[in-house]
Amino acid sequence: MNINIEPSPKKVKALDNYLLYIEFENGERKIFDMKKNLKFKFYNKLIDKKNFKNVKISGINIEWKTGEDIAPETLYYESIPLEKFEGDLEELNI
Repeated sequence: MNINIEPSPKKVKALDNYLLYIEFENGERKIFDMKKNLKFKFYNKLIDKKNFKNVKISGINIEWKTGEDIAPETLYYESIPLEKFEGDLEELNI
């Protein structure tokens, strides 16, 4: 039996425009766009940018103090590798 286990996030930073910068334990750096998630009631409190910026690592997930989280497989497979992201990432200072 082959079980694929996605790399866990080791660092997360909320960026402007509802983007998340994520570094994974395998060294990959990716951008996750949260805008599509904000249309769901579960993520409604994250429309407030102050809440959105308050993201942290929690085990193999990322989560917010208001109870929202994102599964590691979603983070990993639906994120864009940093080198392929075409948006403005000036605030990352990289």
